[in-house]
Amino acid sequence: MKRLFVGGISWDTNDDLLRDAFSRFGPVRDARVIYDRDSGRSRGFGFVTFDNDEDADNAVENMDGQELDGRRIRVNEAMDRGSGGGGGGRY
Repeated sequence: MKRLFVGGISWDTNDDLLRDAFSRFGPVRDARVIYDRDSGRSRGFGFVTFDNDEDADNAVENMDGQELDGRRIRVNEAMDRGSGGGGGGRY
């Protein structure tokens, strides 16, 4: 299973449009646009998950730099955030 980061998406792009755009490369397990919890607006990026790594690699190769919903998108393999939070400031 491989998760892809999709950046630069339009504020009008929703989960279904994201899924449809990537499903031509193989079955999509999950497609999510990330929204700001306060405003409810898209944050301009999302994630697409493929069960098959080859399908994901093919999607990166073919979709990175392409136009989706009027915007040129960036697509690459998502990095794990890891455990640990941000380091707060000292007082």
